Amino acid sequence: MPFAATPVLLVEDTPSLARVYAEFLKKASHAVELVDTGTAALKALEDGAPRVVLLDLELPDMNGMEVLRRIEAQALPCAVIVITAHGSVSAAVEAMRCGAYDFLAKPFSADRLTVTVRNAQERLRLKQIVETYRQDLGRVRYHGFIGSSLAMQAVYRIIDSAASSRATVFITGESGTGKEVCAEAIHRQSPRAAKPFVAINCGAIPKDLMESEIFGHVKGAFTGAVADRPGAAARADGGTLFLDEICEMAPDLQTKLLRFIQTGTFTPVGGTALEKVDLRIVCATNRDPLREVEEGRFREDLYYRLHVIPVHLPALREREEDVIEIARQLLADYGAEEGKGFRRFAPETEQALRDYHWPGNVRQLQNVLRNIAVLHDGETVTPAMLPPPLARTNGDGALSASAGPAAVPAAQAAAQGSPVPRAVKPLWEVEKDAIEEAILACEGNIPRAAQLLGISASTIYRKRLAWQAEGKL
Repeated sequence: MPFAATPVLLVEDTPSLARVYAEFLKKASHAVELVDTGTAALKALEDGAPRVVLLDLELPDMNGMEVLRRIEAQALPCAVIVITAHGSVSAAVEAMRCGAYDFLAKPFSADRLTVTVRNAQERLRLKQIVETYRQDLGRVRYHGFIGSSLAMQAVYRIIDSAASSRATVFITGESGTGKEVCAEAIHRQSPRAAKPFVAINCGAIPKDLMESEIFGHVKGAFTGAVADRPGAAARADGGTLFLDEICEMAPDLQTKLLRFIQTGTFTPVGGTALEKVDLRIVCATNRDPLREVEEGRFREDLYYRLHVIPVHLPALREREEDVIEIARQLLADYGAEEGKGFRRFAPETEQALRDYHWPGNVRQLQNVLRNIAVLHDGETVTPAMLPPPLARTNGDGALSASAGPAAVPAAQAAAQGSPVPRAVKPLWEVEKDAIEEAILACEGNIPRAAQLLGISASTIYRKRLAWQAEGKL
């Protein structure tokens, strides 16, 4: 029987009828638990296991309707079939209004009983499937993530599936999409959650210090090594080691990392003793790793060692309404931190947030909301509160929300006396303008500009070198 896994709780106080009904069900391969009072029925249901309940309305200690009401009030995973005499059919109908699945009028045949129970089991099974899909596809929050878009639901499901494994996870995505948040979610969802999560940014540490950062060093290994120092690998023992911007790693260190992944052992810088650790490696990059392999900057064998479970984080502009969900939460969080009274966005402000392309992704959105919370106050965030480049100056010197380059047709804009919208720029050019404006505003201080933009300084250096090589700078 396909539905025998769901047991049947039979609540019947007449011994002869209870034996008959139980025999009917056992012959149909149903697992049956028999009780004769409402109190015993509620106690049997305390464990919360899904059950089909055959419930007689006339019980010695309480009316069956009271049992049904408690099942409904506690949202127990049950499909209740009311058993009643002909004179109580109206009561059975009332019970169905209170959540019962069906009713059986006494006397009834074995076939009638087994078919009704089978249908109830199928309904209970389908209800559980629907609830599972609702939980999986309706998640707005997932560890550090906010967003209910289909793109993010797919990410959540990959993390759910991959978390229990020891396999290496390779996260890709643009800057600001939340790669470290993803790595932490994998760790927190895994059996290693109680152990350390150690993150290393391979692009932010000088290359000559990277080996020491990962594997540690012994006293006297180099100038300044005044004591033994454990590296990230030792600190992450039992937990997760996250290597961010993995494609920034120097080739000679890539070789040592490959050996470490293969053997689980390493030697600290300047040391001779081999150390062994048990950890999971999660890595991330905002580059195309295959292109890095093709151009000889990243070892092919290391790539295939790391690229076991790929997770790609979508850009914010690809995440439907997530930008509004994230913005509302950030407004509440930052408003509370700054002691401001913000409660909502004006409709025009929300539209501006939707229309903007977000080259800096979630990190840029965080910076925008932090700017608003620090510099303004009020219950509603108006378009005038949006910082550049979301807000632009109109002909009168007032700020207006930027709803994208083509928000207003040129003819309509001219008729209204507004400036004609600028032509659509390529995304790289918009990104370059934003970076150069930030550097100018910071008087050439690139680390400070990177902090304001919500990206790493290495990202700015790399992009400027690429633009210079292509003659775009």
